[in-house]
Amino acid sequence: MPKTFSPASELELAEIIERGGPFAVRGTGTKIMLGHPMAEMPVLSLAKFKDVELYEPEELIFEAGAATPLSEVRKLLAAKNQMFAFEPPDFSVLLGSKNAGTIGGMLATGFAGPRRIKAGSVRDHVLGIRGVTGRGEFFRLGSRVMKNVTGYDVSKLMAGSWGTLSALTRITFKVLPAPETETTLVIKADAPVSLMSRALQSPCDVSAAAHVPGQGTYLRLEGISISVKARRDTLSKLLGMKSEALSPAESRKLWAAIRDVTVLPFKMNSIIWRVSVPPSDGADYVKRVFASASGKYFLDWGGGLVWLVLEPSPDGGEAAVRGSLKEGHAMLFRAPEKLRSRIPVFQPQPPALAALSMRVKAALDPLAKLNPSRMVESR
Repeated sequence: MPKTFSPASELELAEIIERGGPFAVRGTGTKIMLGHPMAEMPVLSLAKFKDVELYEPEELIFEAGAATPLSEVRKLLAAKNQMFAFEPPDFSVLLGSKNAGTIGGMLATGFAGPRRIKAGSVRDHVLGIRGVTGRGEFFRLGSRVMKNVTGYDVSKLMAGSWGTLSALTRITFKVLPAPETETTLVIKADAPVSLMSRALQSPCDVSAAAHVPGQGTYLRLEGISISVKARRDTLSKLLGMKSEALSPAESRKLWAAIRDVTVLPFKMNSIIWRVSVPPSDGADYVKRVFASASGKYFLDWGGGLVWLVLEPSPDGGEAAVRGSLKEGHAMLFRAPEKLRSRIPVFQPQPPALAALSMRVKAALDPLAKLNPSRMVESR
């Protein structure tokens, strides 16, 4: 069993990193199945950094330790009718984990849910961070207001960094009021991407658009009751197609399943890919993939996010998935450890972008002490 370090303060954390390493950085470990497998090494647990430091509902500001459970934060915000607008997913069912993870993991992995097309991604809602770099140096970045023009916004670099740049201890987020109500139009359409595009370009303020084969195309409307009703009727007329409107409870349940990818039928040995493409190419991309692979899929983000579940194969379907890309990137989201060791989990970067990533890594963690090989192929 690898040794576990559990610092209780930022000073202790900085001393541990400065003296030792490399480390596997963890909060609750809910996403250890994601990314490239790492060699066995000491675990740097951030579990003690989990208290809510500040919550000012009237100012729309929330600050807490990086290891604060996401489920607890959701309940706290819901009690004040507020939310993370980017709709962070809960992959516990998909990954077989016990909980939804922490807000530190939420930022480090950078995943956002169906509302991303309207509200933006995780990085767009980060106000500030605290933590320790791979050099063992404490830092505090950002502020409690959105205006921050003093140089590069390093806080946003942490979104999608997978714990390879720093060990985060505290994060400040902007939160927003939750909608009063919602409904979802369900439409059976032969050209779902075209339908979603028309809806998103309409003046009806659609907050999410997805298509699940065999079920329908879903268009979500949120806000105050009178506005939602008026926009629902207007959108139905604009589209000129027969539709069904879900109740608020039905709508919330549906979008939670889309957010958490539980609408995707999978087996324990299924290979799952998460692919980002231009929305206009979503349906055609799927056709290209399934010309040489077999499986299931659904579309989110108006066609811009494709979730694929494929039958096991020697390359996990990489040739079909990445070979079919004209533009975008594909992540091998769920696969056995041996497969994740053989092929790139994350889309290989173009040389210029890879060089920039290496410079950022060298500036913050030059000795690769934090999550080494988590984002690159093991050699």
